[in-house]
Amino acid sequence: MHQQVEGPTSTALAHLAGNVRRRRAELGLSQARLAEESGLSRRTIISIEAGEANIGLTAVDRLALALDTSFSALVSGPAAAPTAIGEVMWRGQDSSSTAMLLGVAPATSEAQLWAWVLGPGERYTAEPDPAGWHEMLFVTSGRLTVEFGDATIVIDEGRHAIYSSAQPYAYANLSDHAVAFTRVVVS
Repeated sequence: MHQQVEGPTSTALAHLAGNVRRRRAELGLSQARLAEESGLSRRTIISIEAGEANIGLTAVDRLALALDTSFSALVSGPAAAPTAIGEVMWRGQDSSSTAMLLGVAPATSEAQLWAWVLGPGERYTAEPDPAGWHEMLFVTSGRLTVEFGDATIVIDEGRHAIYSSAQPYAYANLSDHAVAFTRVVVS
C-alpha cells in the first residue's frame, strides 16, 4: 500500500461513510459481501461506514469499483458539484504536503483534477491503477521526481508529463523547497 501519514480529512471521511452505506444499501450488499468484492476486510468496511477508517486512496478506488460508482461519488458531499469537490484526500508528514481533489470531468469512467504540494524530502508511493488509466502532471513550482521502478523522470516548473499509471510509481520531492503540481487522473 502507498505511504500515508494521514488520509482524507474528517469531512471527506464523513462523506465516504455516508456514501458507502447508502450505495451498499442501494445494491443490497452486506458488509461481508462488499468486503469480498473490494478486497478489503469486513472490519475495514465497518470502520469506513462508521467514519473511523483512515484508508488510502487505492482502497477508495477499490470500493468505488465494487460499488459500481466513482471515486469522486464516494468522497463528495451531497451538494458538491463534480467540478468543485475541494476535499483534502491525503496529508504527508510535512504540514505543507497535501493532495486536494478539486473536481472531476466525465471520461470513459471519469477524469480527476488534483492540486498537490509535497514538502521538502516528502514522498508519495502509489499502487498501480487498473489497465487503461493515465496521469497528467503539470508542475507549477519547484521540481518533481516521478519514479517507476528502475526509471525516473524529473519534471521542472512549467513542464508536464503524461504516463500510464497502471504501474507502480512514486512522487518525490528531492529538493529543499516545496513542489506544487496539478495532477489529472483519467480512467
